[in-house]
Amino acid sequence: MEQPAFVPGLELSRRFYRAAVRPILDARFPGLPYAAARIGHGSEVLGFDTEMSTDHDWGPALAILLRDEDEALAPQIDAALRAGLPATFGGYPVLVPRGADAPGHDAGADHRATPATLRSFVRALIAHDYDAPLDAVDWLTIPSQALLELTAGAVHHDGVGALTALRAKLAWYPRDVWLYLLAAGWQRIGQEEHLMPRAGFVGDELGSALIGARLARDVMALCFLMERRYAPYPKWFGTAFGRLRCAGELGPLLWESQRSAGWRERAAALASAYERLAQMHNALGLTQPVPEQATSFFGRPFPVIFGGEVARVLVEQIADPEVSRIAARRVIGSIDQWSDSTDLRADPGRRAVLRGLYEG
Repeated sequence: MEQPAFVPGLELSRRFYRAAVRPILDARFPGLPYAAARIGHGSEVLGFDTEMSTDHDWGPALAILLRDEDEALAPQIDAALRAGLPATFGGYPVLVPRGADAPGHDAGADHRATPATLRSFVRALIAHDYDAPLDAVDWLTIPSQALLELTAGAVHHDGVGALTALRAKLAWYPRDVWLYLLAAGWQRIGQEEHLMPRAGFVGDELGSALIGARLARDVMALCFLMERRYAPYPKWFGTAFGRLRCAGELGPLLWESQRSAGWRERAAALASAYERLAQMHNALGLTQPVPEQATSFFGRPFPVIFGGEVARVLVEQIADPEVSRIAARRVIGSIDQWSDSTDLRADPGRRAVLRGLYEG
């Protein structure tokens, strides 16, 4: 069968809702308040899907989000859609087989217009009730990828208003949480910026390159924070960074640091990146100006920006008592800043345990 022309998943979802899903809901459940959106998991939610994305777990999809009091209607909505949706839409299958079952309108096939309550949908992503307030520890234990999954994508219809309100609430961190995350980012740089050239100085170029890669990632992560953008998980981290305002200037410096064959060239490229980062920090006006010139590390031939000092002045600006209490201990930042574990970051059920890192 000829492959249909690629349509970005968000646009395909919009068309699917308007032409196929909404007519069924209007006819079978007139007046029902619900939201319809393409949010949650999937590269298309972030706008990064390509033709290659269509080879698995991709197609006409959206979430139908109900009020708590309408939860009992979910099976009826599912059945109505299963019976009324076309077999294909835009050239892509609407019903997909379960396991080894054949595709088609049968009991062993699923569609991707999933009905659920907004509460259960959000709980599955971040283990939080959408209408409850978020405290500082909540913000620090929710991965930025999960926050992005709830705030990116597209809302096709919001007949209850709660989804729009939730996306507004999650649009960005509270100011003092943001200050703490910025401080943690600078702290990470301050703790390793002198280690990269030191490893190279004793002949360990492999170790130096590894630390250099960590520092490049930390610079990029700080750029997301400074531009108030949630960073996606590793597959799209570099792609999303390339869309930041600062990428045109910082991208070549960081790429040079990664391509450098020796620690001296790597250190020079990173030092230039640190200086640009310090300029960006000062432009935010969050603290008194910090030095924008890299200097030697206690007389050694290692250029550093002393990121720990930038972290210190950021912490001094925190006013919220809860965030101040957290920052009074070691500035570990959020789950994104202290863990690379996919299994940990993708498991919202562990958030209750992770709270102990900040509360104990």
